[in-house]
Amino acid sequence: MMKPFATFQLILGVAFLSFLGTATALARELSPTDEKGVATYVLHVDQPRQTIRHFGASDAWSMPQIGQWENVQEQERIADWLFSMKCDADGRPLGIGLSLWRFNLGAGSAYQGDSAQINPNTRTECFLLPDGTYDFSRQVGQRRFLQMAKERGVPHLLAFLNSPPVYFTQNGLATNTGRGGTFNLRDDCYDDFARYMALSVKGLEEHDGIHIDYICPVNEPDGHWNWQGPKQEGTPATNRETARIAKATAEELRRLHLGTEVLVNESSDLRCLLGIYNTTWERGNTIRTFFSPDSTYTYLGQTSGIPRLILGHSYWTNTPIPYMRKIREQLRDTLARYGARFWQSELCIMQNDEEIGGGGRYDFTMKTALYVARVIHHDLKFADAESWSWWRACGGDYKDGLIRVYNRAQRGRDSKLLWALGNYSRFVRPGAVRHELSGEEDPYGLMATAYRNTDGRWVLVVINYGGQPRTIDITSTDKKHQWTLYRTSDTEGENLLPVGKCQGRAVLPARSITTWVE
Repeated sequence: MMKPFATFQLILGVAFLSFLGTATALARELSPTDEKGVATYVLHVDQPRQTIRHFGASDAWSMPQIGQWENVQEQERIADWLFSMKCDADGRPLGIGLSLWRFNLGAGSAYQGDSAQINPNTRTECFLLPDGTYDFSRQVGQRRFLQMAKERGVPHLLAFLNSPPVYFTQNGLATNTGRGGTFNLRDDCYDDFARYMALSVKGLEEHDGIHIDYICPVNEPDGHWNWQGPKQEGTPATNRETARIAKATAEELRRLHLGTEVLVNESSDLRCLLGIYNTTWERGNTIRTFFSPDSTYTYLGQTSGIPRLILGHSYWTNTPIPYMRKIREQLRDTLARYGARFWQSELCIMQNDEEIGGGGRYDFTMKTALYVARVIHHDLKFADAESWSWWRACGGDYKDGLIRVYNRAQRGRDSKLLWALGNYSRFVRPGAVRHELSGEEDPYGLMATAYRNTDGRWVLVVINYGGQPRTIDITSTDKKHQWTLYRTSDTEGENLLPVGKCQGRAVLPARSITTWVE
């Protein structure tokens, strides 16, 4: 038989446990930490990975119009969003500080009218005239943005071509209509095409004071669609043809003492870098083809002016999610085998990106921003990409522009996608070295990478893809760090917003990207 005092103790104990359970439940409800608890990370200062060269975007198709708007104030605002490293009076960044700007060197389809067999909005002008002279007053809108990029301190410029000038192509067009899978360039025009690129680079420097650091003679030459019109300029090219024009261009640039490096080959799909994918052997296995000494006709590994570097686009390889990581690890290992490096030079949303509804209709929210941030994370962490670029800086009602533009109204509107890229580009500056950051890795939850800038300051970028807040704790193998946090989220006004300081522990809101700056 239980004694009264014991009964009282039992009742008291049950009541206490009941209160404790209620309090715990209430604490869980109020706590910003989800049921997974605190996620811990360790920054390994003694484990460096790749050097980051830059983050960028291209001027393609939009800057010819925007650069000629009468609304100069809106031009300047768009340039600030893209290039500025300044802050307003409250410490809010004015822009995302791109460190690479891709300039589309044109092929001249704009002068052919509808006979170009290309949509009007994707036709380009050309500095070269039919009589062989050059006019560097052309491409005025694009040149305007080259100047605004330079004025705002963008340190690196890259020129890329989708087609040789129409004067040199086999079919007289800048699109591949009516042809097979070879380069749309007459065999007697390789030197002419190389000279055109070199003289265009020289002319931009002499006419506008713009130095082009890199040039890409071909763009997506392994695309299985073969660039049939009427969509846009473009041509396939075999690996032998790509190697031939790359060598000729490097030689012409050396002859003119320009110091511009030639890059290959802007592959359309990472699978083409590693093997043969939806094309023929002549346009596949590009890493091995260009950087194995056994490749008699295509080896570029010891060509002056051509770095041991491959460029590729991350289209089509972002789903399924486990495959996104797997193929990038394969890419990293293959690059290491041939002593080559990798730049991810172009991405936008395609129809296979079903998780966010494909490419149609513009999205201003974190849905697309987080999806793209996850790709950036995978490219940098698992493929060891040294550079990362989005496709178009500005676009229309499609998920291919960082900024949505309205040409008739001559105005632009920023997006969470723009600022999400800024979580990387604004703070991870050219020359930064990525370091190992061990901890939780969940493509639907937390993802984090770490970098050390050339001034010695550390930067962490942490993505919370999940629908619940998370608390994380970051320690280092050397010392305690004081961090300033900048956040992008669906909350109004949180666009790289400074949200406070911490010494290693912080709460990350659901569906947010936070950059930690030492």
